[in-house]
Formats: sequence, structure tokens, C-alpha cells
Amino acid sequence: MIDHVSIGIGDLAAATAFYERVLATLGYAKLEVRPATVGFGKKYPELWLNHRQGMAAVGADTGTHVCLRASSSAAVDAFHAAALAAGGKSDGAPGLRPHRTGGYYAAFIRDLDNNRIEAVTFVRG
Repeated sequence: MIDHVSIGIGDLAAATAFYERVLATLGYAKLEVRPATVGFGKKYPELWLNHRQGMAAVGADTGTHVCLRASSSAAVDAFHAAALAAGGKSDGAPGLRPHRTGGYYAAFIRDLDNNRIEAVTFVRG
């Protein structure tokens, strides 16, 4: 139903480097670069980083939450680890979410601009 999502970021170069490392764990690559935006995806740009001059200081909650589908729990784990290694913060370690049904296995991170990004897969036990 949704074709693509855009998130606001303060430093395009830093965010691009961060997302190149993190999204590679989910099979995404940098596919398009424009002066104020960069698009990542598998076949076409599905996630866009849009430079927003004067964004609130890091630490403020942007209100953004994007969830990306992962192919396995190992990919969710790798997404979380890559985000932490690239300077992001954990907002929920990888694991099953018992309050969700269907084997919901997810990890939540905060990017360099405090956007909340989630990776999820569904495991069958």
C-alpha cells in the first residue's frame, strides 16, 4: 500500500553514511542521490532521507517511526548491531515482543537525528 517513506535529517552526509551501513543488513542499497535527498531501496527508492535545515537538536523526539521488514531474526540482530556501531542508539534490543502475536521479532533504534527505526520479522516456534 505504501510506496515510499521520507524522514527528515539534519546532516545529509552523516545520515547517508549511517543508513548505508544499517540498511545493508536488510538488503537495501543507496539508489538515488540528489542535492538534498538520498533514496534507499531494494529495487527502487523506498526510504528517502530529506535534509531539513534547522532540525531540532539531536535528542528531541521527532515523532517519526518507520518499520522495515527483515528476512530473518539474524537480519534484525544485524540491523540493531550495525546501527549501534554506526553511532545510533538502542530503543529496544532485538527479541520477541510477547505483547504482539504471530512471533513478532523486532529491534528498535534511534538514528543520528533521533528518528525511531524498527526492523521486524515473524518467527514461528
